[in-house]
Formats: sequence, C-alpha cells, structure tokens
Amino acid sequence: MPVNKKYLAVFEFDKIYHVYNRTNNNELLFRSADNYYYFLKQFDFYISPIAETFAWNLLPNHFHFLIKIRASTFIEKWIKSIPVEKQTKTEQHFLSGNNLNTLVEMEFKRLFTSYAMAYNKMYKRRGNLFSRTFKRVEILKDSQFTQALVYIHANAQKHQLVKDFYTYPWTSYHSILSDKPTKILRDQVLGWFGGKEQFKQVHKDMSDYYYSFSDAIEDDE
Repeated sequence: MPVNKKYLAVFEFDKIYHVYNRTNNNELLFRSADNYYYFLKQFDFYISPIAETFAWNLLPNHFHFLIKIRASTFIEKWIKSIPVEKQTKTEQHFLSGNNLNTLVEMEFKRLFTSYAMAYNKMYKRRGNLFSRTFKRVEILKDSQFTQALVYIHANAQKHQLVKDFYTYPWTSYHSILSDKPTKILRDQVLGWFGGKEQFKQVHKDMSDYYYSFSDAIEDDE
C-alpha cells in the first residue's frame, strides 16, 4: 500500500521533522537494555552529524525522534573531515551537488542496517528487521512542534506500556529534566516551554489527549 506523501517529507536544511519507523510484523525491536543502548549509540554515530535532536522515544517495536537537520556548512565540514577513501558515494555526491534528502535517507538506512546486522547476529535471526520506508513529517508550525514533542514523550502511555508516561525509561523526557550532560537540545526545549516546571505541567496536561489533535503527525505508526 503506497505511503501518503505527508509521511515522506523531503528533508531540507534547518527544518524540523518527526521521524519514526517500526519493525516488520510488529516484531520486537529491543529485547534487552543493551539493545536500547546500542541503538542510541548507532543513532548518535550516523545521525548526529546531520541532525540535532529535540526528543526521542524507543518503544518495544518502534521508535520516534524529533530532529532538526543541520546547516549545509556543518554537514559539508563533517563530510570533508572523513578521509576521502572512507566517504560513501552519497556523501561525495552531496559535496558536489548538495542532494540533502538522499544523504539523510542514506544515513538513516545505514543506522537501520548496522543495528539490524548486530541484532540478527545476537539473536540468530535473518531478514529485514525494519519496515523499508521510514516515515518523516515536517513540523510546520509552533503548535505542531509542542504536540509532536509531547506525543513522542507520552507514546508509551498511548500504547498502554505504562500507566504514566514519565515512568517509562527509554525516552528523552528524563534527559531533558536531568542536569547530566546530553546531546539533546535541552536548553532549547526547556526554553520553549518556559522552564522545567512548565515543561512537566504541559506534558501532564496534554498526555491524555495528544493523539486527538487535528494536526495528526502520523498515520498508522
């Protein structure tokens, strides 16, 4: 079944996107704490050079990220820092033609492939782990940004994995409230909500009905 173009937004510099994907046949994506940590490590390796992260949530069979694509100059500098013999063809093409969308798609596919290979080896599994087409929705207005961020953090509650979303461990909600070092855009997120207390209050107020807004940000998740 063809994917609605709304969920296949074209990546552009300095724009914000809700990115998500799930496994084939609702298979488990994570079976242990080590799996969660490894996925985050691989996300940092493949995606952090091209995008900054506002929020994330890792669920048993899918994930959500709210990211902002970096500026052209930053991405170019990153690619040029890689020895030429280790640059992918897509990275080299980016330097010559700035095909950003292809580059971002490739880096996400490299993330999925690297994780799936390790996962398959660990659990003696074969075949594709992820759905082939990962979804991405551009965030076009302020209200949509707030809704997407709360939606991502409250997703475990939506799926009835926990009664209260803030008890779910595999989410950036805790990193944003923590004082520990993080690559999450903590200051920007807290500034958006007006501080930690307002951040917590908005999440609490919205968590019971975030999915009912007219600005729906995903189809079948």
